Amino acid sequence: MQAEAGAPGLTLPGLRGRLVTGRAGDGVIEDGTVVIAGGSIEWCGPTAELPAGVDVETTQVPVILPGLVDVHCHGAVGHTFSADADGARRAADYHAGQGTTSVLASLVSAPSEVLLEQITALRELVQDGTLDGLHLEGPFITRSMCGAQDPAAIIDGDPALLQEWLEAGQGTVRSITLAPETPYFAELVALCRDYGVVPSLGHTGATAAQTREALGWALDSDDAGPLAGGGGPWSATHLFNRMPPLGHRTPGPIPVLLQAARQSPGRMVLELVADGVHLDPEIVRMVFDLVGPGSVALITDAMAAAGMSDGHYTLGSLDVLVRDRVARLVPAEGDARPGAIAGATSLLLENVRRCVEWGVPLADAVTAASATPARLIGLDRPGSGQIGSLTRGYRADILVTTEKLELLQVYRAGTPLTQERKTRADYSV
Repeated sequence: MQAEAGAPGLTLPGLRGRLVTGRAGDGVIEDGTVVIAGGSIEWCGPTAELPAGVDVETTQVPVILPGLVDVHCHGAVGHTFSADADGARRAADYHAGQGTTSVLASLVSAPSEVLLEQITALRELVQDGTLDGLHLEGPFITRSMCGAQDPAAIIDGDPALLQEWLEAGQGTVRSITLAPETPYFAELVALCRDYGVVPSLGHTGATAAQTREALGWALDSDDAGPLAGGGGPWSATHLFNRMPPLGHRTPGPIPVLLQAARQSPGRMVLELVADGVHLDPEIVRMVFDLVGPGSVALITDAMAAAGMSDGHYTLGSLDVLVRDRVARLVPAEGDARPGAIAGATSLLLENVRRCVEWGVPLADAVTAASATPARLIGLDRPGSGQIGSLTRGYRADILVTTEKLELLQVYRAGTPLTQERKTRADYSV
């Protein structure tokens, strides 16, 4: 990567260490340097290739990563992303201080007036840079696959309602989870494209055939493949979770989504919750091997208990009990069965660390938690602040970690956040 020299006589700060840029294909640079100018990255690459014209004072550190990007997150430190703007800000700040410097606020299914109130309150946090967008996880999903969502809030697809929410969002809604079998699915997707929103397939009981049809798989064309005919990107909401399991006679949506991600890289991105609860490590390894990190977005699905001790919480209108950091709905009185998994309590850097422990290459795990999700929702484009990787001109969102990926320092737009970073104990009740 080439860089012009800084202003004459100006010494720029830099970090030198084992470098992972986040860009797919870069691998790990064993001796790399990142140069920061103001809130942006002035230069990044192997230390041996640092241009002579750049005057830099480097600090030696163990490992350098890009700030992480979570496109599916419900809250933290006792707060759910909702109409409580102050609570939402605390949750976003906590995630930023723990290494997730960019967060989409995910909203579960709720009555339309509640969603409108939440969207209106949270759009201001997107506009001031606290959040990076909103994700609507419903309500146009399948009641039988609602998981930890209130089934009473799930409704048939309604394009007029969706347009009302998107108008209220003023460009801050970046993705919405839809079930392919919901009525008016094609019209909902068309609205998403008009407003720059990523449709994400999930909370669905769709068959393989329904999923193929939803994606526009042109089997009769010369270039047969998924996502034919152009259009924007797609994603799959927490792949495997809250959709029919893969069966050899009843395949469901999973093989279609995997094929779409493999055959249309960059167009279909598969969310994975690599917290050791939602998915077995074998499944995580398999998906990375099949589709590559450019089609995987590691997410947390974190709810209010992230950063907190075990205890009672809420997700939307439902009660949740967290034990041993596993969140489940509180079962009905007299029901001995465990409640449905209700989001997660882990942090994105923890999930990256688990992936590496499970055998996913470090560079791939980092790409799936930074560049891929940023690209999915358009945050890598000029004019968007450009985040997701350590690339010249991008915002200087940088993590410094140990070799074991334990967090040492967070920079957001070149400013260190460590002094403001709080621990779980600071928020425990």
